[in-house]
Amino acid sequence: MLEVRNLHATIAGKEILKGINLTVRDGEIHAIMGPNGSGKSTLSAVLTGNPLYEVTDGVVIFEGQDLLQMKPEDRARAGLFLSFQYPVEIPGVSMTNFMRAAINAKREYEGKEPLNAADFMKLMREKRKLVDLDSKLSRRSVNEGFSGGEKKRNEIFQMAMLEPKLSILDETDSGLDVDAMRVVADGVNKMHNDTTSAIVITHYERLLDMIKPNVVHVLYNGRIVKTAGPQLAREIEQRGYDWIKEAADAAFGE
Repeated sequence: MLEVRNLHATIAGKEILKGINLTVRDGEIHAIMGPNGSGKSTLSAVLTGNPLYEVTDGVVIFEGQDLLQMKPEDRARAGLFLSFQYPVEIPGVSMTNFMRAAINAKREYEGKEPLNAADFMKLMREKRKLVDLDSKLSRRSVNEGFSGGEKKRNEIFQMAMLEPKLSILDETDSGLDVDAMRVVADGVNKMHNDTTSAIVITHYERLLDMIKPNVVHVLYNGRIVKTAGPQLAREIEQRGYDWIKEAADAAFGE
């Protein structure tokens, strides 16, 4: 589904990603962990087309397409979804209108007819139940006046509505209490199947106890320096990152 080869990227002339290699297959969940400033959020921003970042080298193939040549909106329409670390508020734009525009833009990209009002509202009711989203919130402006947990839950609702092929969750657990985290994780797990994949960026093992990854990567100083199974997250929880950082610094001469 996703093939990243030797990806380098800068922001304001400073190199952040220094040669990322990553392969995500259909149905896989990959976790990316790492200390602050290692490039985790930069990777998600580059994959989704944030114009503040410049790709200086590398190749990214998504579903057989050259992702780096696609506009951000076309990446989304093709099935790429990003759950932001800090979801923004959009005053004056109702959730209903926002989601209907997004759904129908995706359907147009796929060559399908737009959903009529009745079918759209039925879909909203079904997906709202998936993440236990209050109907009052779905009638308000996008994220306006929402708590941190409500914003994250709302993003999982959006993901459920759009049914992306690859979801990138950028520290979705940030600021969530245990109950809210469980609701978010349950929504992600219910949507996951053999044809969809996810990249979960997190600092904490507790989210990975709820969303079971197939693979765990450690990103440090702009590179993926260690890859292993789910047990790696538990080891990091117990030992921290210093042992990985020391090995990486020695390997790369830094």
